Amino acid sequence: MINWQIPGRSFDGQAVLGEIGLSLQPGESHCLIGPSGFGKTTLLNILADLDVDGVKTVWQGEKPQIGYLFQQPRLLPWRTLRENLLLVKDDNAAVEEMLDAVNLKDYADFYPSRISLGMARRAALARCLLVEPELVLMDEPLVSLDTPTAAQMRRLIKRLVCDHPTRCLIYVTHDLDEALEMGDRISVLGGRPAQLVFSASSTELSRDMLDQKLHEQFSTVA
Repeated sequence: MINWQIPGRSFDGQAVLGEIGLSLQPGESHCLIGPSGFGKTTLLNILADLDVDGVKTVWQGEKPQIGYLFQQPRLLPWRTLRENLLLVKDDNAAVEEMLDAVNLKDYADFYPSRISLGMARRAALARCLLVEPELVLMDEPLVSLDTPTAAQMRRLIKRLVCDHPTRCLIYVTHDLDEALEMGDRISVLGGRPAQLVFSASSTELSRDMLDQKLHEQFSTVA
């Protein structure tokens, strides 16, 4: 089990995130939704030790190995896909295996400028998983993708992350249907400062129920 808590986060004296904690069972996928500007990306950055002011996560037990799939692929444009992945793990066999897993083996020597956004996202997923993470963070990984490409990406995430018996996932999205499809559990971030105001198993929820929970948070902001 992975247990964590963050102490809260303020910007310019304004509290944005309150104390937030989660417990994740081995293999659990947890979707996080909420209105824009409520600190979802900030929360992921704190978990990944990327907070600009060094706000730290409190882990119960040993800190897990973390992989982060950002909203943008963040591939170095002057390096090929293979070279981008080798920066993470200097193991040619592992890199080739991972490129094959995301259906990019034939594009290993392509530069990022020569591939589509969907392919770049798959390369970023491969890079994320090369560290063999116990906890994967994903920040709207399907944003700006067309419907067929997003469906392909979802299948890959399910196969490589969600179906893994021990790998945990925290998945940020604004798409309620996507949350219901990808998450074993779904939480809503809301309030000022933001807290987890609602959480339930995806099997207990419908799109209308989630839409109502989000509407309540927008009404609070208004």
